[in-house]
Amino acid sequence: MKQIVDFIPLLLFFVVYKLEPRTFELADLNVTVGGIFNATAALIISSVVVYAALFIHQRRLTKSQWLTLAACLLFGGLTLALHSEAILKWKAPVLNWLFALAFTGSHFIGEKPLIQRVMGHAVQLQPAQWTKLNVAWILFFLICGFANLFVAFVYPSIWVDFKIFGSLGLTLLFMAGQAVYLARHMQPEPEES
Repeated sequence: MKQIVDFIPLLLFFVVYKLEPRTFELADLNVTVGGIFNATAALIISSVVVYAALFIHQRRLTKSQWLTLAACLLFGGLTLALHSEAILKWKAPVLNWLFALAFTGSHFIGEKPLIQRVMGHAVQLQPAQWTKLNVAWILFFLICGFANLFVAFVYPSIWVDFKIFGSLGLTLLFMAGQAVYLARHMQPEPEES
């Protein structure tokens, strides 16, 4: 459920972006709805609301949620302040590469790879298998970052569609592959006597 909630700001961004830009008069103000900059504002506002609600409900946010919120505020805020959509296009690649860096750093800092710290309570694997799984996550985040960057600047007309559906598709494919890998390597629970 938590992962679905994390996608709410992205979905709102997509909906507002796809709206044909229109200007309405509201209380003697001209308000424009639709397009990249309104979508960016919707992304920022909905991210703050969603993560604030999660924080109130759970009394905490995960490190990845803090990082996602910070990246959204930084890149979204700069996009609006400088009126440049190129800044927002760097958000997904940079965020993916930061996650790759965190997974890489976990090989050198601490006793366990990051994926083992995240999933170790639910899955039991041999140390070599945790290392392979962690490397797979590093590669996944690197590939996602480069794919987002490539599409954003080479095919800008489909960038938002790729950001929503392409990234989601890549994630689902990776998760399916991970599930197959985990199913093959999971150790059975020891029987109690």
